[in-house]
Amino acid sequence: MPTGREVGRYRVGAVGLAAEVRGEGPALLLLHGFPLDRTMWRHQVVALTRWRRIAPDLRGAGASDAPESGYSMAAYADDVAGLLDRLGVARAVVAGLSMGGYVAFELWRRHRDRIMGLVLVDTRSDADGGDARRGRDELAAVARAEGPAGVAERMLPRLLGRSTRRTQPALVEQVREMVGRSSVPGIVGALGAMRDRPDSTALLPAIDVPVLVVVGEEDEVTPPAVARSMVAAVPSAVMATIPGAGHLSPLEAPATVNRVVGEFLETIPGA
Repeated sequence: MPTGREVGRYRVGAVGLAAEVRGEGPALLLLHGFPLDRTMWRHQVVALTRWRRIAPDLRGAGASDAPESGYSMAAYADDVAGLLDRLGVARAVVAGLSMGGYVAFELWRRHRDRIMGLVLVDTRSDADGGDARRGRDELAAVARAEGPAGVAERMLPRLLGRSTRRTQPALVEQVREMVGRSSVPGIVGALGAMRDRPDSTALLPAIDVPVLVVVGEEDEVTPPAVARSMVAAVPSAVMATIPGAGHLSPLEAPATVNRVVGEFLETIPGA
């Protein structure tokens, strides 16, 4: 089993998942967004050294298996719960960005005894409406016709904030490359899973673990108003707005995100 800084592969049910596992201590599970992979958390994996950082590629992403079917929020959640089992982790703080946040909500729905805190980053609790569902299907058609590069071209302007696009051209290219590593089955499967995900808004008032909601000030996909609505609904929630960042705040402003997440983790009982 990998220790230290290694990336390992773990058989979980019918799929093999790749995961980077670093360090010792209480567990921090880092769930990436769409159409990305575990490397979007690279700055947090390096910085949050008091924790055992677990950053998997979800099924269909990165170096994990990409089956032709079987994608849903329930499948993603059960996969990562199985990964925790393989790693001998009973409970973890779960951090999820965008689609990773949807998976975190599903983990709460299905495996809440495994969660000792939540970090919800640039995400939302409500389900897709009609326009959003149609947009998922349109992007799936792009993936089938043009591959990951076509998806990257359409998504990059919204994934990264205007400040990042203006001042961090190297990061823009890194995200383009990350999207380009995605598989078509993984992209199409994730789009269907997001389109059909349940609404998690009704879960919010019952969440009884510490919650941090993080949002990029320039996030156009899940803007600060969406984050504020979640914070208002979760009794234990606090919010951090990240200046100069868009939808991928952990990559765009890593020092600030590391600070606010690190400070929040210090408040977790028993950690």
